[in-house]
Amino acid sequence: MELYRRIIEIVDANLIFCLIPIILTLILVEFFFKNRFETRKTLNLIRWTIISYTIITWTFYLIEMATTENPDEYAFINRATGPYAWAYWIMFLSALILPLTLFIKKLAPKFWYVLLVAFGMKSGMYFERFVIIVTSFHRDYLPRNAELKNGNFELIDLFSFGIGMTFLQGAIITILTLGIFEIIKRKKLHTTRYHSS
Repeated sequence: MELYRRIIEIVDANLIFCLIPIILTLILVEFFFKNRFETRKTLNLIRWTIISYTIITWTFYLIEMATTENPDEYAFINRATGPYAWAYWIMFLSALILPLTLFIKKLAPKFWYVLLVAFGMKSGMYFERFVIIVTSFHRDYLPRNAELKNGNFELIDLFSFGIGMTFLQGAIITILTLGIFEIIKRKKLHTTRYHSS
């Protein structure tokens, strides 16, 4: 299970967290280069990536929860029935049910819907980061000088750097994927011309 966790961490950091920038880059490419690149095929690849990721992670989560020696480690009951149960259920259903709606063929090719699904998948992580940033702004127990020296500004710089790197990584992944699909399209076109002559 340790190897599985490490693989999921790598996939999360290098692909899943970059889904929003990837889809936004696809929307821009489709807008500026109408039907020039294989944006629909790339979106379909993202769709199947989201579906596969959801099925694999939830299957392993359920297996791990069922086989664990310490069930209190998974505080599902406490979270699902506690004072913030509504928020937990929204995040839970967004991460489990929303990605599986991409099986619906009418919803799957819509850029904005896939973007919504990508956001919903990791809405808990986005909310967690939002809470960390907001609470760091409202640290009333620190004197103002200490806050200016080593507090909020370093956090803001780190946060903005992280967002910038995620968007850059997403744009690079999108360009590489579009390039691969373009090469495949040209090879098929070349093969078709060669066999027809």
